[in-house]
Amino acid sequence: MRSPTPRITRVLPLLAVFLLGACSAPISYHEVRSKTPRGDYVVSPLSDALRELEAGKASSDPIIASGHFFDSARLAGGKALAGETGAVALYNHAVARLVERLEESKSLPWGGRITLGSGAGARTLGGKLEPGAPAAPRTYLTVDTLDFKGKYGEFKAVRPGVGAPLVALWAEDRDFRKSYGVRRAHTALTAILRFHGANTGTLELHDPLDEEKISIAGRNPTLAADFSAPASLLLAVDRPDKLGLIRLLNPQKYSDTARLSRLQKYDKDRIPVLFVHGLQDTPATWAPMFFHLINDPLIRAKYQFWVFSYPSGYPYPYSATLLRKELDGIKRTFPDHKKMVIVGHSMGGIISRLMVTDAGEKIFRGIFGKGPDEIKLTGASRKLLLDAYVFRHRAEINRAIFISAPHRGSEFASNWIGRFGSRLVRAPSFLADARNALASVATADVAALQLNRAPNSIDTLSPENPFVREVNKLPIAPGITYHSIMGDRGKGGNKDHTPPVSTDGFVPYWSSHLDGAASEKIVPSHHSAHQNPEGIAEVMRILKLNLGSKR
Repeated sequence: MRSPTPRITRVLPLLAVFLLGACSAPISYHEVRSKTPRGDYVVSPLSDALRELEAGKASSDPIIASGHFFDSARLAGGKALAGETGAVALYNHAVARLVERLEESKSLPWGGRITLGSGAGARTLGGKLEPGAPAAPRTYLTVDTLDFKGKYGEFKAVRPGVGAPLVALWAEDRDFRKSYGVRRAHTALTAILRFHGANTGTLELHDPLDEEKISIAGRNPTLAADFSAPASLLLAVDRPDKLGLIRLLNPQKYSDTARLSRLQKYDKDRIPVLFVHGLQDTPATWAPMFFHLINDPLIRAKYQFWVFSYPSGYPYPYSATLLRKELDGIKRTFPDHKKMVIVGHSMGGIISRLMVTDAGEKIFRGIFGKGPDEIKLTGASRKLLLDAYVFRHRAEINRAIFISAPHRGSEFASNWIGRFGSRLVRAPSFLADARNALASVATADVAALQLNRAPNSIDTLSPENPFVREVNKLPIAPGITYHSIMGDRGKGGNKDHTPPVSTDGFVPYWSSHLDGAASEKIVPSHHSAHQNPEGIAEVMRILKLNLGSKR
């Protein structure tokens, strides 16, 4: 067998860089492991509470153990609310162990009462769910037993305070698409134990997104929370990042993964922020951004976060039609939602741009040489072309943030590496059918069609692509504020040149720059400017600006 030619040998590593690095850093592996929880408390003057805690840990009977944890939390609770050193940590730790043991034995007393301990040590425990809790059963994990590792393991969004942070895992929702949720929701909750004398108490759940402080024993302490744990657990268990490359190479096979999803329960009073990922990527790429934003009290109080996921092998004008359909569904399901902010990275940035652009028939005529009514195309092929090329801006979006967006294309898509990579993408059959139908009836200059085969996402990122050229003749719709963020690899480009001469390694400044932007920020980053600390800080600044805040 002949060995590979030197040219092919050189192509493979370069192609890997293009496919795996075009929109993100290499595929990350995010995992979760169990760990032995430790409370940050001192022995004295909490020796009685500590003794009950250790007795609970030593017991193999969950009901007997839970009685000890009940007493430990009661003994530490008064001192915790008085601000005594270590008491808060011990109270939280005891509450977490109580939830943990009752969850293991399926004995959590929601809506009822159970007896803990036995004999003279018997205690009565009631259970109260958070307001608006679902009727469906849930599983509860204590956050202090979860140890996240991997690329995103270092990111934490926590609020110190009173209570045991939990992750509630919902049963699989067969109708999750109708509610724009996820298949199995992961929710941040916090458990507290409220006492009514020495022998009676209520285990309560609270939603930390709705409550910053709680009223307990005549005081108003801050409610503890871990806002990052639910998303971290979803990343580690469901591994959405695995969809990135396979959806690029065979988009039609994964067509059912195209959808808009909420990362938290819907709130009509919070402004939606919609994240749109790029080529060979998934919503997992937004984890660092999401964790930093939700850790800010003002952002957390005023915004809710949504993501749009799609097979990135599709031509981006078609992916934009999928997003429009999802937004139509959101409008029907949540007609009272506030105007949203759309944030797109790389190809997600130019998909986002189509959401804030009025094309009418201009793009269609510019590409095909005729208007839609002059081309006798019918059925699904006609609808496909009209949806992709004839559109108006989305009225529900009033601000857009473009990050490393190749508005004028990327030369990587048109050079020999991009052409080779494009051949690896399996074109969807319905796009091939539309291309053939159009070619058979078009009487315009066929060269204007530029369709030797059905296009894919890499083709539509070329600076020479007709759609790219035509859309760049159109302005952003009036009344929509937009911002640009791009990287320069920390090199600064040619600072003596106007406009700047720089690149993030895939998208040059001349492609990502847009005249008329309310702001433009160049950060010392490669193409993943959405994960760069300065890029994240700029998005946070813009979101606060959107609120009218100067903070």
